[in-house]
Amino acid sequence: MTLEAEPTGAVVPTVVDADLEVFAGQIADQVESFLIAVNAVAHEGDSGRAIPILLLEMAQISLAGARLGAQMDFRPVAEHQPDVGMEGDVDELRRALALALGPVDTYSFVFDPYSPEVVESQLSDDVASIATDLENGLRHYRRGDLVEALWWWQFSYVSSWGNLAGAALNALWSVVQHARLDVEDPIDEEAVAVADEILVSGADTPD
Repeated sequence: MTLEAEPTGAVVPTVVDADLEVFAGQIADQVESFLIAVNAVAHEGDSGRAIPILLLEMAQISLAGARLGAQMDFRPVAEHQPDVGMEGDVDELRRALALALGPVDTYSFVFDPYSPEVVESQLSDDVASIATDLENGLRHYRRGDLVEALWWWQFSYVSSWGNLAGAALNALWSVVQHARLDVEDPIDEEAVAVADEILVSGADTPD
């Protein structure tokens, strides 16, 4: 999965070989698993189950992103993305997640650790945004355009969803930390109550 430069210095498109097909299939499987899981969590509306499952899914999709980030840049044949239809409507997912997460939906994080500025966000917004980016690449993959799918997943990971996934992962970890360690901290009492619920329902989380 390496790129070779032509004598003129132009970069040739990424060649699809057996290794690339396996890699693309692995990423696609992780993307599909993530999308199925977050939609299931949203529609269950169970805060106690939502948090540990989202923690697991964020960790797994972050691993997929890290694998993409570690690769050489993927180069599609076409300069512009082919049309794969309208993006899916994630408004319902966003609203359902916001209801499921309740008081722990809003959180703060440092957008760029090398230029620290604390920003406020919502887990429901961030998960929906990640889902949109991932689903777009999945549509390219399902059309058989592996390189375009990998390019999009890689580009959007570096430019957008990788940062959001890392921030959301840390926020979800923080909630679990409060639940497991019973750490005293001046966070919202209702948020602590949601975290405490994990102690009871988290044991039922599927592997």
